[in-house]
Amino acid sequence: MTEKELLYVEDALGHEQYFQTQCRDAAGRIQDGELRRFAQQLEQRHSEIFQSFLGLL
Repeated sequence: MTEKELLYVEDALGHEQYFQTQCRDAAGRIQDGELRRFAQQLEQRHSEIFQSFLGLL
């Protein structure tokens, strides 16, 4: 990988970590069970994407 590509992956990893944190925080505040599960599913999906990007390294 080129340096520029590595920087892109690093940036993408940071974004996915941020999205995971935001979804986790939202799920902790949401009272409605269906919406809370949805936020938890989003957190899980961003975790999977993070792992995919990490696998590129």
